[in-house]
Amino acid sequence: MQPARADSSPGRLLAAGNLLRRWPHLPAFFPEEPLRPLPPVAAGEDRLALPVEDPAPAAWGGRVLRLAAGPFAPPRFGARLVPAVLFAAEDPDPVAAALARAPPPEALARAAALRALLRQARIGGPAGLPDPGPTAIGSGPGEAVLVIDPCDPARAAAAAALWRRAETLAAGRPLLACRDPEAAPDARPVLPATRPGRFSPWTLIDAAAALHALQGPTALLAALAGVPGTHADGLALLAALAAAARCADPVRNRPIALEEAIPLLGAWRVEEAANRGIAVCLGMAFWKRRRMAAALASAAGPPAFVRRTGPAIAQALRRGGAIAAWPSRAPADLLPRARAAGVPVVWVEDGFIRSAGLGAGFLPAASLTLDSRRPCFDPSGPSDLEVLLATAEFPPALLARAAALRATLIARGITKYNLGGEAPMLPATPGRRRILVPGQVEDDLSVRLGGTAEVRGNLDLLRAVRAANPDAFIAFKPHPDVEAGYRRGAVPDAEARALADAVLSRVPIAPLLAQVEEVHTLTSLTGFEALLRGLAVTCWGRPFYAGWGLTEDRAPLARRVRRLSVDALVAGALILFPRYQDPVSELPCPPEALLDRLADAAPWRGGPIARLRRWQGLAMARLLPGRG
Repeated sequence: MQPARADSSPGRLLAAGNLLRRWPHLPAFFPEEPLRPLPPVAAGEDRLALPVEDPAPAAWGGRVLRLAAGPFAPPRFGARLVPAVLFAAEDPDPVAAALARAPPPEALARAAALRALLRQARIGGPAGLPDPGPTAIGSGPGEAVLVIDPCDPARAAAAAALWRRAETLAAGRPLLACRDPEAAPDARPVLPATRPGRFSPWTLIDAAAALHALQGPTALLAALAGVPGTHADGLALLAALAAAARCADPVRNRPIALEEAIPLLGAWRVEEAANRGIAVCLGMAFWKRRRMAAALASAAGPPAFVRRTGPAIAQALRRGGAIAAWPSRAPADLLPRARAAGVPVVWVEDGFIRSAGLGAGFLPAASLTLDSRRPCFDPSGPSDLEVLLATAEFPPALLARAAALRATLIARGITKYNLGGEAPMLPATPGRRRILVPGQVEDDLSVRLGGTAEVRGNLDLLRAVRAANPDAFIAFKPHPDVEAGYRRGAVPDAEARALADAVLSRVPIAPLLAQVEEVHTLTSLTGFEALLRGLAVTCWGRPFYAGWGLTEDRAPLARRVRRLSVDALVAGALILFPRYQDPVSELPCPPEALLDRLADAAPWRGGPIARLRRWQGLAMARLLPGRG
């Protein structure tokens, strides 16, 4: 909820056009009054909303409403620095103005729960600082009395006095001096005993029984987190901020509560930190690069893009990060050369809820999977996804979220590509089981690696399914990339119709899943989508969702022994493992927000290159054998 405001007035609230372009969700911070673009002429009672760091226009002589995120500053993703929390006041320091107000009782009642969220989200402090935990500074959790060295000669005397005061209060506990995380990297300590190393404020907070710091962000954050020290009552300070905070979701463009904004910022922090570990991208098609750069950007900027192994390793070593490689386009010498150089490799693939259109049609994905072991479709050994499914805890709240996500997917008919069109009604088949066999792209790595010696492609699969189910009604649906003429895997129509009772060309998959009882597949994601809908699934290959007790496996993997519920599988494969990117703001978002975007056709139309690719596909489908 958004609290009532003392900063409201009868004048118009205005914002410059460049700020509205940077923060299109800015009006959502002010649901109680419309926020208008700055006109050529403004009245004397109008107020101009401006971030504290932005100067007012030279021609502006009216009131200014200053905006600041304070301790809830967002991480930067390349050039995008988009707030989810703002404080607003006609004061040069709106955060100080908020802290000066006595919090109302309802804010005090929220403060303890907000503190728990803040500690869990671990937001605050400069981006990119290591967060190794208390042992890195020679302390156990909550053991030490910390003095924060400002590393500023102008504050040396004040820091020395702070140290002397902390000595009198230490009461036998270890007394440590640590660099202020806010200090410049090259700033020199002003206390003689200051430990080397620059760490996240949360490493210091975790170590501190008490924390003494001069006024500034580190002292405030420690107080908000509940560490005794400089500020007497951190809970009251957090309540004051909660009462004044304006919060908005930049993806859904709506007001939210601080209880939602803090976890959102925490999720962004995790993703920005992960992106920092990626130095260079290898094997990314040209049409993916802009969106990939946005998805993998951090405060350090976007990754580099190269085409060959040697330059990729050189860039990774220079920038101190990993190579993110697209598996099907990765050079054969990548892994051995990267291992010899000590450079990690991360495998990047499209996520399981991808877009409203085909990747082969040059429409970038809105979700990605990143795996440090091997691509999740490679069953030769455990992937990160497999390890997650085998070991992760799935608490009731997460399972409930997964169940709600699954219900939304089913209700909206959402699948990986979400192609338009209508599916025909299958004929009545009294007494016969109805089986859907989804075709796949035969040169796709998931087929080449996940298939078996007996079943390697679509025709093999159709023959195996018919032999195992001679009396069933079998519907075969070719893969949309194959039908579009982009990829290999076409089954001659006469052979397909000799094995299947129906061949369903150019139709969406979701309506078909509602008309069958079973899905038989090699490794297709349609099998996963069928599990979400409660259908029986037989796997003739080894996809990521096989082996957990939910499928009949014709090629079982002995190492997968854990039994999962469908909602645990959804929690792992659709919530915990992938990362999602809003195609409009290009910010990280949860899967639920991406499902909302799929209801709008505008973000999924693609540009001129996507239209050219569609024409190319039609020509290839007509001219080249073995394609759609």
